[in-house]
Amino acid sequence: MSIHMHLRAVAESEIRDDHTWLAAFMSEAWDNHPAEYAAGIAVSFDKVWGAVNDLYGAADVLDADAGELWTLPIYGGRPVAHSADADPSNPPLGILEPPGVSQAAGFLASVSFDELWNVASAELVWSGWDEAQVRQEFLDHHRDLQGFYGQAATAGHAVVRAVWA
Repeated sequence: MSIHMHLRAVAESEIRDDHTWLAAFMSEAWDNHPAEYAAGIAVSFDKVWGAVNDLYGAADVLDADAGELWTLPIYGGRPVAHSADADPSNPPLGILEPPGVSQAAGFLASVSFDELWNVASAELVWSGWDEAQVRQEFLDHHRDLQGFYGQAATAGHAVVRAVWA
């Protein structure tokens, strides 16, 4: 079974706070994901987003003053509630507004991947897995998120999150 978390940057003025509309918007964006990824306005994770969040959770160990900024790149924002007439098969959705996007971009720009990895790797490399390969996968996700959030923050965009199963 394939399951993905899909993040899409969009001007806040273009977002309708309506689950049905937003699900259709994100579905179209998912259909265009390769082009949107190449343009830097979308990023996605196949099943590992919780572990990427755990990697960022190591920021609490490294800097007690980090607060909750480490939670923003993956789970930040607010959920968009299903309306009474919404299709229950529509994906869970969330919106991180532009100030949160800027905070996430700032966190990602300032945090050291190597320091996070040193703290969190024991929990992220499962028995029998090649540590160098797993580290590279997380580094790639981190770099994707840095670029994505940096570009979204510069544009003053919000980020919409969908989980596709």
